[in-house]
Order: sequence, then structure tokens, then C-alpha cells
Amino acid sequence: MTIDLESLRLIWWALLGLVMVSFVLCEGLTLGVCLLLPMIGKSESQRLTLISNIVPTSMGNLAWFIAMLTIVFAAWPIAYAVTMASVYPLLLLVLLAILLRPLAMYFQHASNQPLWQQYSAKVLVVGGVVPATLLGLLAGNMLKGIPFHLDSDMRILFLGDFAGLFNLFSILAAACSVALLALHGAVFIQLKTNGELQQNAKALTLQAGVAFLLLFATAGLWIMHLEGYHIDSDILPDAASNPLAKFVKRGEGLWLDNYEHLPLLWALPVLAFMGGLAAILFAKWDKTYFAMIASSLCVSMVVLTFGVSMFPFLLPSNISLNSSMTIWDSSASHMTLQSLLWLAVFALPMMVISTRWVFCLFAKDNHRREMVWGDD
Repeated sequence: MTIDLESLRLIWWALLGLVMVSFVLCEGLTLGVCLLLPMIGKSESQRLTLISNIVPTSMGNLAWFIAMLTIVFAAWPIAYAVTMASVYPLLLLVLLAILLRPLAMYFQHASNQPLWQQYSAKVLVVGGVVPATLLGLLAGNMLKGIPFHLDSDMRILFLGDFAGLFNLFSILAAACSVALLALHGAVFIQLKTNGELQQNAKALTLQAGVAFLLLFATAGLWIMHLEGYHIDSDILPDAASNPLAKFVKRGEGLWLDNYEHLPLLWALPVLAFMGGLAAILFAKWDKTYFAMIASSLCVSMVVLTFGVSMFPFLLPSNISLNSSMTIWDSSASHMTLQSLLWLAVFALPMMVISTRWVFCLFAKDNHRREMVWGDD
């Protein structure tokens, strides 16, 4: 069966959104627990209890990160190249922080030396705070626009610097990301533990949840006045990829265009806000299972809100507007998208099934370890 190029580009965009949601849902639990370690894990046994809940799935969750990068590389190689040329310091720091985490987890369990325990705990905290912050910072910069330019020979010129990525809106997005993952992690801890750990997690769920709701609302109000991007020429969704074959304009509030054309999309940010509020209330009422569902809904809707707001842009440029990348003009060839689609159709459901299986497989084992270690 042959699928037309326009449909393939839309399908791959939807698959990218699915993988992004899965990554933030799964890896977000690990990041959330790690960044909360100093506030919840007061003793060695408590830290071991917290870490034991994320060790079995930590490495498996990174498969979603690899899948996300693979989809961008395979489906939109031009956008991948521009991203690597423009924001690679951010991505490098994220990767380094994540890759140090398995080593720290190993020494937490394999070594009784106080020095190793002390430094491995700090590495785990860094492995949670740094990725959570920098991924939010990256999302904020994508909404602001990246200062890159494509010349007539398609050579990539990055005209900014690393310090320029730390602007006020991006810092707000980073704070929102940290609060969201802290909420997600705190709800997970409350679900998986008991006693003092559970009560500490319950208190942090309230604090992180309120912080997220305030930051999310502030970011939403800011985006209404933030300069967005809009294609100001004919859109050719089935034409050959050429980012320079279009005209782009930038103006205040243009990131809301999709919501104006399809008002039903407003349900996404509304559900994100309601999911965060529901997670707080369910956690307060000790309905931890429902709090986890609400938290997962909140995380999913935040990611989808980000993706829908940017559609069809993948990587806008605030220096050379016409160089901005969209799903229509920076994709791989029709044959490549068609060929890789069947691989994705097989691989992604298997990843979903295996992720769920691993979570279920280790649930009882984690509970048994909690009973052995107990709370100090």
C-alpha cells in the first residue's frame, strides 16, 4: 500500500508526538524522583527505597529518548542537522547527566562506602535536575525561535551563543518543566511508598502542583503576547523538501493560530491544567492511583499542547524567518518515510508493551524491598 507524501508527513508528526509523550511520561518519573531525592530521602534506607522504584525501568525509559531522536533523524534529517548545529551544548549536557545516572545507581546498591554513597546520591540529583531544566529550556527556545540561518547552498549558520539560550521566557519554561516533573515524581513516590516517605511525597505533591499550575498559567498568558510564526505563502504539503521555498512572518500571538482555526484544541491546555489540579486533590485525599492517572494526563496534555501550538513548525528561526523548519519542507524522501513507517508500526507498539510489562514485573519486587528496608 502506497501512502501519499502529505499523509506520511502527518503520520510521522503524530508518531513523534506519541514518542514525546511516552518519553516524558516514563522518563519523567525517573527525573522527578531524582530531583526530589534531597527533599524526601533523608536517610540512607529512604534513599534506597526511592531509588529501588526507578532502577528497574530507568535504562528502559531511555529507549524512548533514543526513539525520539531516531524519528527526528530519520523523518526530518534537515531539522535534525540544524538542531545538532544550534543547540548541541544543551543536548550534550542532557546526555551526560542521563548517562552518569546508571553508574550512580550501581554504586548506591553495590558499595557500602560512605564516600561512594554520598557522591552517587549527588550524581542522581544532578541526573534529575539538569535534564528536567534543560529540556524545558530547549522547549522555551523552540517557541522563541533559534538564531540560525540557511544560505542558498543549505549550509547551516548558527548566529547565537550558548548564553543567549537563557532568556526570560525559556527560563520560565524550564521552571515549568521542573515543577511538572516534580509533581509527576512526587505522585509516583506517594503511590509506591508508605509511612514517612509517603507523607513527605504528599506534601511535595501539593507544593510542586501549585507551582506548576501558576507557572503553566503564566507561560500561557505570556504565549498570547509572544511573537509566534506563521507561513505567509502557499503551503505545499506534498512538495519536495526545501525550507527556503516559503515565506514566514512573525507576529504577536501567532502561536494561537491553530486554536483559532480549530477551537476544540483548547481542550488540551485546559485538560493539562485540570489534570494538575486533580492530581493535587487526589493526592491530598490519599487516592494515589487516581492521582497517578491525573498526573499522567497532565503530563501528556502539556506535551501535546506544546506540539499543537508549534504545528507545523519543528524549529523556527528568529534570525532568518524563511529558514524555519516545518514538517512539510524538511522531511526525508517519500520512499524513506514509506519504508521506515512499517518498522515504526512494529517497533513502537512493542516498546509500549515492554515498558508496561517491566513496570508490572518489578512492582511486587519493589514492594518487597520496601518491606525489608523499612523507614528510619
